[in-house]
Amino acid sequence: MAGFRDRGVAAVGQRVIPHPAVTLALEFGSGPLIVDDAAGRQQRGSLVAGLGFGSDALWVRGENFEAVQVRLSPVIARAILGVSPSDLNGAVVTLDDVWGRQASHVREQLCDASSWEDRFALVDALLADRWHAGSRTAGSPVDPEVAWAWKRILVSRGQTRVDRLAAEVGWSRKRMWYRFQSQIGAAPKRAAKLVRFDHAIHRLVAGEHAARVAADSGYSDQSHLHRDVVAFTGSTPATAIGQPWLAVDDIAWPDRNASQRKAAHTPVQLQ
Repeated sequence: MAGFRDRGVAAVGQRVIPHPAVTLALEFGSGPLIVDDAAGRQQRGSLVAGLGFGSDALWVRGENFEAVQVRLSPVIARAILGVSPSDLNGAVVTLDDVWGRQASHVREQLCDASSWEDRFALVDALLADRWHAGSRTAGSPVDPEVAWAWKRILVSRGQTRVDRLAAEVGWSRKRMWYRFQSQIGAAPKRAAKLVRFDHAIHRLVAGEHAARVAADSGYSDQSHLHRDVVAFTGSTPATAIGQPWLAVDDIAWPDRNASQRKAAHTPVQLQ
């Protein structure tokens, strides 16, 4: 989790860069957090977004908002949220629609907290309580085979083949596709593509050469990488690496490979 603050006016906002997680944004500032999509639909306040934010372009903006952002593994998202990632279908929905009155109660608690450390502790306890309650009532929301396949996609940085995953657990490709889609919220090929993109774009942000990144990340060539970056970000790699949404990652989540979750906060100025 990470904390974000905005003290300015963001009339246009910043394009959201897809990330291989289910995203929970707990807003509590004096101004709302606003997400707009390409069709003109708008969501305000605390939000939940499905894996990779779906396929539609999204922009985030706000004035004087504060929020705790949580990146949830899709394997545990159902137990915590109370809805399956597939029910979200990649879309952004308000937390009120998912949690009902509890969403307002959480906002009040975050407002009353005196420090970021207190807010992180509060959210940590909230997630743990919901996880235990969800696990008791629904049991394991994800098949062990699906959880294993998701882990393999992450470990391989999106370079594993779906038919190989299916064969290794003794499933048909069709069964793997259906179970993965219904429980994780994206088809396995789409999930692998998203994980591969996330790894590659952060290497580009770090200043590595595009040709080397393409070769190491499993792209057929540099043009293939270019097309994926345009598809996910709406811009060329040269433009995408300067996006604040990406640039802040190494501050908000300074250790991307740690097995133990880190909590941090950073002020973000949306322009």
